Amino acid sequence: MRERTQVLIAGGGPAGTTAATLLAQQGFDVVLLERERFPRYHIGESLLPSLLPILDIMGAREVVERHGFVRKSSAFYGWSGQEWALRFDDPGRPATHSFQVIRSEFDQLLLQHARHQGADIREEIQVRHIALPEGRATSASWSTKDGRDGEIDFTHLIDATGRAGILGARQLRTRRVHDVFRNVATWGYWRGSAPVPGAPEGAIGVFSLPEAGWLWAIPLHDGTLSVGLVTDKRSFSQAKENLGSIDAVYHEALTQCPLLARMLQGAHQVSALNVESDYSYTSDAFCGPGYYLTGDAACFLDPLLSTGVHLAMYSGLLSAAAIATVLRGETDEATARRFYQTTYQSAYERLLILVGAFYRIHDGRDAYFRQAQMLSHRDQQGLRLHESFLNIITGAEDLHDAQEHSLDFLYEKLRSPLNGHHRHGLGGHGTSHMLPLPTTPDQAAAGLYLSLTPYPTLRLAP
Repeated sequence: MRERTQVLIAGGGPAGTTAATLLAQQGFDVVLLERERFPRYHIGESLLPSLLPILDIMGAREVVERHGFVRKSSAFYGWSGQEWALRFDDPGRPATHSFQVIRSEFDQLLLQHARHQGADIREEIQVRHIALPEGRATSASWSTKDGRDGEIDFTHLIDATGRAGILGARQLRTRRVHDVFRNVATWGYWRGSAPVPGAPEGAIGVFSLPEAGWLWAIPLHDGTLSVGLVTDKRSFSQAKENLGSIDAVYHEALTQCPLLARMLQGAHQVSALNVESDYSYTSDAFCGPGYYLTGDAACFLDPLLSTGVHLAMYSGLLSAAAIATVLRGETDEATARRFYQTTYQSAYERLLILVGAFYRIHDGRDAYFRQAQMLSHRDQQGLRLHESFLNIITGAEDLHDAQEHSLDFLYEKLRSPLNGHHRHGLGGHGTSHMLPLPTTPDQAAAGLYLSLTPYPTLRLAP
């Protein structure tokens, strides 16, 4: 094991491998430490089309395309008595399709790609602690399963350790849990199911329940269907107490959704159930002297809009561009960090508001569940609602007239669909350009914007 590198990346998921690939391609010295041996299981199987441009930048698009994952051309919603498909080939979309992936295979493809691009990938080595003399990250201690340990010095660190969050959550304790989206997800895999009725091939199915919660159905290329239940913690606990087990809660929910029940007629469950609490959280700061928090290590949202992998790869791209620009001496560290903090935080907050708006606009379900999905006053503290408003809604000059109730005002605007869009979902708001890369001067943050050629770097805005 080496004793020094320019960039150390802790974690080999999509955030870490995106950053490792983009930095190694530019000739920087990159070491990535991953505690597991890939392939390893992970949830988060339905990807957004906005990932494809990032795969193109990494040179990994062809690797993913030829693997044989299910092509996801749309999302189908059966929500609050309405049914609609959100197609990805509408004008203005970043790509005409995405993928439904088995994450163990997808993540391994990205890890192998990073290795082939020149990153030094070490599996089954866990980062244990980050040294922070005078507040700057300078070195990491590591250990292996067979008892070896050591330290490695670095110039920059990317924390891609997911929800474990070795730096932000465990050491700095800067993670703040939101009151909203304190949900429980329970899921398993089925074989022999029928496609989503009336939906384009490969579509994810999202179905609301008459009482509390919703269900997902994701077709995978191994012939299985990922089927999950999401509900708030109180409703889940009450149902478990009444029905006696998690399995009973899950199967009872399936009977409450006629569309999904028809899909599963004749199918059989081929896995045990997985359970995870989907706490929504953010970090007080996404970066600091010598380090960047990426993906779930920085923030976590909610599975409703399938944003997790995109936020991971999006932040991996931004952190790589920021570090590369500093290493080349083209900007100072403080400015690069301000760009990263502003850009990543804006993307997260925009999605936080959009998910909340979807839950709120399409109510028609249990009153407590609706209330549990609303941003509290404490959640709203620190959110730049005015900026998020302008990112989602155009022609919103009157926002200053509703400062005390700006979130309510935003949700009310989102109820009116954009021209040419149906009154379904978010009516076109924030969906065509949910997470645009900040690649133009008018999207600059801290006076910088992202240039993608010949490699991802930050440029001064005119």
